[in-house]
Amino acid sequence: MHYGKGEEPDKEGTLKYAAFSLFGQEFGAMDSAHEHHFMFNEAISFIINCDTQEEIDYYWERLSAVPEAEQCGWLKDKFGVSWQVVPASMGKMLRGDDRERIERVTQTFLVMKKLDIAKIQEAYDKK
Repeated sequence: MHYGKGEEPDKEGTLKYAAFSLFGQEFGAMDSAHEHHFMFNEAISFIINCDTQEEIDYYWERLSAVPEAEQCGWLKDKFGVSWQVVPASMGKMLRGDDRERIERVTQTFLVMKKLDIAKIQEAYDKK
């Protein structure tokens, strides 16, 4: 969708709204010449589920731009957008009835910045 005549301060013909898809995930984007008093914040983040440590390292290296924002698999990119780069197996590790196991896994990843799959798996497997 584009802005039409009479929608000032937006210029006629400029982009108003766009919908797009990335890897099957639908997104919407809007633009406006009006002054806004907000930025990206942690209320919205993108999740990247990774099967290997190499994948985690790959995305972390390319996206992380604010080291002080790194925590528990979360990072911020150069635009201030929050991302969660996590093992795909994390959801499984945090479900179930074994409260002790869930607590071990949680305490293991809480002290990490970039998540380490081997260490988290070790905490999960510990008897």
